[in-house]
Amino acid sequence: MSWLQEAINKYNPAVKKEYLLLPAGFVWMGVGLMLCYKAFKWLQPTTHPVVLAVAGISAGTLISFFGFQKIARQNIERIEALPGNRCLFSFMTLKSYLLVLVMISFGIALRHSSLTKEVLSVIYISIGVALALSSISYFKSYRRLVI
Repeated sequence: MSWLQEAINKYNPAVKKEYLLLPAGFVWMGVGLMLCYKAFKWLQPTTHPVVLAVAGISAGTLISFFGFQKIARQNIERIEALPGNRCLFSFMTLKSYLLVLVMISFGIALRHSSLTKEVLSVIYISIGVALALSSISYFKSYRRLVI
C-alpha cells in the first residue's frame, strides 16, 4: 500500500452508512431554511408580502412533492446500498457536489440579475420550502434504520 493510500485510510472520517443520512438531511434542511430566511427578509418592505410568501410556499410544496422527494429517495437508496463504513462526505456523490456549485453560481447570478426582490423571494421560498420538506425523508430513513 502506498503512503498516500495509508494516509487516506488513517485520516478518513469513516462512519456507518446510516449516519450519512444525517448530514444529507441537515444540508438540505439548512440550505432550505437559509433560502427562506433571505427571501422573507426581502419580502418585509414589499406591499404584498403574504401573497408572495403563500405563492412561494405553495410552489415549494409542489416542487417537493413532484421533484425533490424523488431525488431524496434515490439518494437514500444509494446511501443504504453502500457497503460498510463510508467517508462522512460520501453522503453526496461527486456529481452532486458539482451540481451544488452550479446551483450556488446560479443563485448568485439571479441575485445580480434585473429580477426584482419580489420575484426572487418567490423563487427562493419555493426552492427553500422544497428542500426543507424533502429533507424530512432523510431523517425518517435514519430513524427507521437506527432507532
